[in-house]
Amino acid sequence: MIRYRPLVPLLATLLTGGVAAGEATTSDTLVINGCPIWPYTRCPGADLRHADLVGKNLAGADLRGANLTRADLRGANLAGANLEGANLTAARLQKANAPAANFRHAKLIGTDFEAARLMRSDLSGADLTGASLEFARLNFAWLAGAQLISTNLQEAKFATVNLRGARMSGCLTRFTIFPDADFEGCQGCPTDW
Repeated sequence: MIRYRPLVPLLATLLTGGVAAGEATTSDTLVINGCPIWPYTRCPGADLRHADLVGKNLAGADLRGANLTRADLRGANLAGANLEGANLTAARLQKANAPAANFRHAKLIGTDFEAARLMRSDLSGADLTGASLEFARLNFAWLAGAQLISTNLQEAKFATVNLRGARMSGCLTRFTIFPDADFEGCQGCPTDW
C-alpha cells in the first residue's frame, strides 16, 4: 500500500518552486539603457552600443536611428524590424533572421551579415562599405542607392534584387548570383547577368 501523505509536502514544495521560478523569469526581462529587449519593442534612437543580443527576438522592433555599433546580434530574430538610419558599424549579425527588415539609410560599415537571411529587406541608401554578406540570402531585397564598397559578397544570393542607382566597387563576388536583378543606373554592378 502506497502512502500519499508524505508526498504532499514534497509536491507542494515543487509546485511553489515552479511558480516562483516562473515569476522570476518574467521580471528578468533584459533592459539595456531603458530599452526592453523583446519583440515589437519601441526604442527609436536607443543606445545599444556593444550590446549582447545573441539569439534575442526583436521581431517587429522599432529601432530607428538606434546606435548598435559593435552590437552582437548573431542568430537574432529581426524579422520586420525597423532599423532605418540606425548605426550598425562593425555589428555582428551572422545567421541573423531579418526578412522584411528596414535598413534604409543605415550605417552598416564593416557589419558582418554572414549567412544572414535578408529576404525582402530594404537596404536602400545603406552604406555597406567593408561589410560581409558572405552566404547571405537577399532574394527580393531592395538595395537602391546602396554603397557596396569593398564588400564581401561571396556566395550571396541576390535573386530579383533592386540595385538601381547602387554603387559597387572592389567587391568580392566569387560564386555570387544575381538572377533577375535590376541593375539600372548601378555603378560597377556585374554586366553579364
